[in-house]
Amino acid sequence: MEVDYSVSKKLRSRKIQIRNIPPHLQWEVLDGLLAQYGTVENVEQVNTDTETAVVNVTYAARGEAKLAIEKLSGHQFENYSFKISYIPDEEFVGAIIGKEGWTIKNITKQTQSRVDIHRKENSGAAEKPVTIHATPEGTSEACRMILEIMQKEADETKLAEEIPLKILAHNGLVGRLIGKEGRNLKKIEHETGTKITISSLQDLSIYNPERTITVKGTVDACASAEVEIMKKLREAFENDMLTVNQQTSLIPGLNLSALGIFSTGLSVLPPPAGPRGAPPYHPFATHSGYFSSLCPPHQFSPFPHHYSYPEQEIVNLFIPTQAVGAIIGKKGAHIKQLARFAGASIKIAPAEGPDVSERMVIITGPPEAQFKAQGRIFGKLKEENFFNPKEEVKLEAHIRVPSSTAGRVIGKGGKTVNELQNLTSAEVIVPREQTPDENEEVIVRIIGHFFASQTAQRKIREIVQQVRQQEQKYPQGTASPRSK
Repeated sequence: MEVDYSVSKKLRSRKIQIRNIPPHLQWEVLDGLLAQYGTVENVEQVNTDTETAVVNVTYAARGEAKLAIEKLSGHQFENYSFKISYIPDEEFVGAIIGKEGWTIKNITKQTQSRVDIHRKENSGAAEKPVTIHATPEGTSEACRMILEIMQKEADETKLAEEIPLKILAHNGLVGRLIGKEGRNLKKIEHETGTKITISSLQDLSIYNPERTITVKGTVDACASAEVEIMKKLREAFENDMLTVNQQTSLIPGLNLSALGIFSTGLSVLPPPAGPRGAPPYHPFATHSGYFSSLCPPHQFSPFPHHYSYPEQEIVNLFIPTQAVGAIIGKKGAHIKQLARFAGASIKIAPAEGPDVSERMVIITGPPEAQFKAQGRIFGKLKEENFFNPKEEVKLEAHIRVPSSTAGRVIGKGGKTVNELQNLTSAEVIVPREQTPDENEEVIVRIIGHFFASQTAQRKIREIVQQVRQQEQKYPQGTASPRSK
């Protein structure tokens, strides 16, 4: 850890941030350690997705904070090395806002943008997110102006040598920004003279689905890279939106934002409150608002209300064998998190042989749980690049239906199943010569991308439910309207 002690006394902060603290370190021990260097006014733990703890410490005097940084940087505790930095007293934020707000007013006027600096909801953190709402050109120009102001402030205060540009982007879009074997990113780096890094997948959770793209270089270089990065992200986003527009009409009442599933790599989970909900320089900062207008809040269920579906459904979804680790996650963390989120039971069946190319995921739960669980799995496979960036994730799903209703799913001369395939663009296979299992059920195979598969599953369940209702209304031996 390098520490710059050349910060002027006037600007040196009383606040420091200590990272990489062992999670089992007792507070009394930490308090005692901090008290050795001065009077501690406040210690606040910062919520993070990391296993180690992060705390913000405020000392009574700047000199005490300086001493603590000098003494505690690299301090070892049970193989954990403390990482420490100043929390600036919002010099950069103040510079961007300017006296009586004139600087930020000038930025918004020149670029015809709205610039939001998120100070209050992120008061304890060393970095403050900025959201820019504008056209692509306006966003880039505002971004450049902000970088210039920050670099000027850094030069004057010697608080930092280089100001990196950090962009938050949804993980579902990042794969296409990186490109196959990193080609897109390397091209942007080469053409703009920048160094670009992207935060680890380990930092993600289903509640924080964004990754940090860090761009280092001169202000001009960073501004040029921002234009190219946003172009790629916007293109990926618009492609996903097109798919959503094409598919939402197929399922009545579909409310993606309420369900928070991935669709072709795009999460439509409304952004969480706080800094991650307000990505800096975000080209589509209002995209969750788009979904709100697309799907009115009162339409929560994606399933027609005039059918009473069975409480539990079982779907067997087949994923590439090499993707099993990604779905399970480290020590099973991802699959547990996914099961909690979806409200479903999710199990991966043992491999049937040593060289199988697919593994079966058994999902048990009501319709909405199926929708959420399957959506996340499709999205995860896209994010982890198990499929080509331009290729739709297509998986095979098996559902069981009573053998007595299989004929109705097929229809006269295959009419129903053909209509089903035309409507959903999924491949639906109902084997005619299939021996029913012990529950007198047969397997229907559905192959397609997420929306196609979901729509086919729902339509087939509807047919089964209709047959059941008719059987209850007209038991065997009585005449049904169909037989008259």
